[in-house]
Amino acid sequence: MADPVWFWQQIVSPHMAGLAEALARSGRPVTYIAEQPMSAERAALGWKAPELGAVTLRFAPDTAAAANLVSEAPETSIHICQGFRGNGVVGSARTALARRCLRQWVIMETVEEQGWAASAIKRLEYSRLMRAWRGKIEGVLAIGESTPAWLAARGMPAERIVPFAYFLPEAEIPMPPQRSMGAPFRFLFVGRLIERKRIDTLIDALARLKDYQFELMVVGSGPLMEIMRRRARACLSDRVIWLGQIPIGEIPAIMADADCLVLPSRHDGWGAVVSESLMVGTPAICSDRCGAAGVVRASGHGGVFKAGDVDALDSVIRHCIEAALQTQAHRDALADWAKCLTAEAGAIYLEKILRGELQGDVAPPWAGGSTLGLINARGTAPK
Repeated sequence: MADPVWFWQQIVSPHMAGLAEALARSGRPVTYIAEQPMSAERAALGWKAPELGAVTLRFAPDTAAAANLVSEAPETSIHICQGFRGNGVVGSARTALARRCLRQWVIMETVEEQGWAASAIKRLEYSRLMRAWRGKIEGVLAIGESTPAWLAARGMPAERIVPFAYFLPEAEIPMPPQRSMGAPFRFLFVGRLIERKRIDTLIDALARLKDYQFELMVVGSGPLMEIMRRRARACLSDRVIWLGQIPIGEIPAIMADADCLVLPSRHDGWGAVVSESLMVGTPAICSDRCGAAGVVRASGHGGVFKAGDVDALDSVIRHCIEAALQTQAHRDALADWAKCLTAEAGAIYLEKILRGELQGDVAPPWAGGSTLGLINARGTAPK
């Protein structure tokens, strides 16, 4: 029997549960340990703890419970732990695992850097952490386009850093209602209305499209809701449809009925909505500060722009409208390519990592790219 794998997370995350379940279906004994089923913050966003199928679910609400679970772990077990810092009892579990010399990987997102002083402090702290942990772990599953290079610069050996993603369950692609010929191009934003998501950048870029027929659908709520509604009324008149908070299970159908998703964040460790959009055949545009930027580039649709740069976003948006590649054949091709982002693809990739089958410069599942023409940050097709 294959060595058991234990996932250590703060919550039963929809972004990690699918990978754990797919790995269990492949024949691995899998245990998922969480501090709690769901945090209050995530629950307020409509998140629900997903079912885990054949995965064994256990809880470690405090350090003592985590230590007890570590003591029960088989000698052959492999542990995948959330992050190096600020992750509740997972940190104490990592220390206990290291004492037992059990196999251990850390999975982490892109680290947000904002402001010179704060960024310098974070870099120094992570350099310290890399020195402390590089001899105790097998490697890092690095989520986000820039994360591998950033960790290498902090001192983690490059050969022990593997590009990774949030691999999501493959859902049935909903068939959107038939839209009339000449219907406006439909942009979609899904996320919290907070400063970090920078929906203001999207509103300002769309306000420049005087000669195009388009509309913007906004899914989500947050403290900037009223401010952004006023801004949109002033800039875009009645072209914005505010849908508010929508249950997670209903969002794929909304994505499938859009022409392009836009995630203009100044920082997103990954940006799961990008993966979800591509998986239903809807192109995505995101900023270069989103971890999923590499996936968008590889998809051959949409584009990546410099975070906060309205001119760059304007260019990508215009090219996306003019490309008009939204036939059902194009959508099907994009959804088929995006199977590289599914939990099943992630489980196969993780198996290879854990078995040591990947050596040298590791290419993640999406690295081959699609055959569709890529739009770069200036909104032009590559030469």
